[in-house]
Amino acid sequence: MAGNALVRSYNDNIRPLLDAVDRLRHLKVTDEGIQLPTIVVVGDQSSGKSSVLESLAGISLPRGQGICTRVPLVMRLQGDPDATEPLLHLEYRSKTVETTEAGITEAINEATVEIAGAGKGISDAPITLVVKKKGVPDLTLVDLPGITRVAVHGQPEDIYEQISHTIMGYIAPKESIILNVLSATVDFPTCESIRMSQKVDPLGERTLAVVTKSDKAPEGLLEKVTVDDVRIGLGYVCVRNRVGDETYEQARDEEKRLFNLHPLLSQIDKSMTGIPVLAHRLTQIQASIIAKCLPDIVKKIDEKLHRSMSDLNGMPQKLSNRADALKAILHIFKVLRESLEMSLIKGEYGEFPDEQSLHGAARIYEMISSYSSELPSNCPTTDDPFLMEEVRVLEEAKGIWLPNFLPRSAFCVLLKRKVGTISQKPHEVINAVWDYVENLTIQILLRHLQNYPQIQSLSQRVVHNLITKLSAKSYEFVMNMIEMELCSDYTSNPDYMKRWTEFMEKQGHFMEAIEDHSKPTKVSLEAFGEVEVGHLRAHADVAEQAFDIRMRLTAYWKSVVLRLVDGVALHILHSIKNMVESQLEVELINELVGPEMAGVDRMLEESPATATKRDRLKKSVELLRQSKGIVANVMDRIVVEGGK
Repeated sequence: MAGNALVRSYNDNIRPLLDAVDRLRHLKVTDEGIQLPTIVVVGDQSSGKSSVLESLAGISLPRGQGICTRVPLVMRLQGDPDATEPLLHLEYRSKTVETTEAGITEAINEATVEIAGAGKGISDAPITLVVKKKGVPDLTLVDLPGITRVAVHGQPEDIYEQISHTIMGYIAPKESIILNVLSATVDFPTCESIRMSQKVDPLGERTLAVVTKSDKAPEGLLEKVTVDDVRIGLGYVCVRNRVGDETYEQARDEEKRLFNLHPLLSQIDKSMTGIPVLAHRLTQIQASIIAKCLPDIVKKIDEKLHRSMSDLNGMPQKLSNRADALKAILHIFKVLRESLEMSLIKGEYGEFPDEQSLHGAARIYEMISSYSSELPSNCPTTDDPFLMEEVRVLEEAKGIWLPNFLPRSAFCVLLKRKVGTISQKPHEVINAVWDYVENLTIQILLRHLQNYPQIQSLSQRVVHNLITKLSAKSYEFVMNMIEMELCSDYTSNPDYMKRWTEFMEKQGHFMEAIEDHSKPTKVSLEAFGEVEVGHLRAHADVAEQAFDIRMRLTAYWKSVVLRLVDGVALHILHSIKNMVESQLEVELINELVGPEMAGVDRMLEESPATATKRDRLKKSVELLRQSKGIVANVMDRIVVEGGK
């Protein structure tokens, strides 16, 4: 009766956990980055790893020279007390291959060749062997390639690195239990498998060691497994390998006799010897780690499911007809206009708070401010002595008219020269602004079109063509501005007369220094400081006119600069406003919609990348939902059973 109760308890409490994890593994939930509790079998080459697995499973595995296990072999052992015949099948590359005990070696070899090739190379892609048989423990183990340092004929030169990479990938997760297979014939600290397991489990808290070939090297084995120089936290189990044609039952009888009667091996505690003890320990450890990890698995599945559903819901609706595509494209134009309005016109940056390059109004203000500061605040002058430029122009403007008459032509000649020195500045700022606006517009456009790469190139071309036309109009506008400044001298700014009058107050003092040779030749003038005027005594007949012209230019220059700055700034703002509020949308509609609906039809052709992503997310959501259902059922069962 007690035995039946134990079986019922196992079937009610432990078996559901194992089944749940096996189903999750079968669903390939690990592809979603969710680690499952796993017993990983590692060992140096020829350590007896295959013999241990054969003894646990009660079947023969591939044998031969060199590496026998070239791909990870996931062994799902399922004990079935009612089974009259073993049931075996392989799962790999999304297919299932039925096999028999006699054919298992050939089936595994064929699957290995299909996955890893006909040579001696290895692969990370696993093969799953499901064994349903009477008397086998309920275990899932992953057998990895044996560790070898030297490549033999037919093996890749980097075979050690490949094997190490595969092993570390399996034993590194904290959910993995490491079953380290050690041969009694070697010193444990020298084993490469020990070195690897200590890297990821330095305290040995999740490492169990099985010592093979105990009958080959019994001397000192007791000390090895009790002193524990290599930190095996879950302990040791010593076993005897099956020999020759022994059946598995005969091998277990011989093993039992060995550890009971051998003068040295019989001293090892019976809780540390024999395949049955190993099977029991592994079953207990596996159930414990599954129960421990299950709540975290539930949490990770929920988090991953939420992210996948969020990503899937965030993808654009799959468009099936022109009406849907047209609706989507017009919506994109609407939100694009709103984004550009906030960035370029309103100066609101809530959409891109940390991306200063997209703060359009601020960056354009900086360009205009820089342009304004580069324009000389004072009228440009030559390196000639004071007023000599004006003197030369006046002498060329002499005519038969009343003396001391100020010729307007002289003023216009000088004004044209001064304006000419800065005529390129407005063009430079216009080009810089439109280059920036084009770059910003395309960046924001591509963000709104990130789910529709099939129309990105066409849309960028529309933006570029529009900006090119607007830039050309701005060039024409600036040319007209410059031509107007060159055409005539005019301002209604009262500051001009005020400043000219103030400057002219010093004219009498200036002329005294010119006409009275006893006076100092240096004169202090507002806006010019102290200037040398001695050279002008030779040009006393035009000095007064030259002074007047210079003061008029100086007073007028402020109006010229102000017009060039304000005119450019207002033109830019007006042009950008028109572009954002109407022109860009019209151009996009004409090109993408238009009579032939070219852009609309392109949107119906979902890009391969988008289609692949949508399909992947759908599969992920479906897989995670199934996984969540599996885990929820077993958790509910545990709660119900625990409450009884």
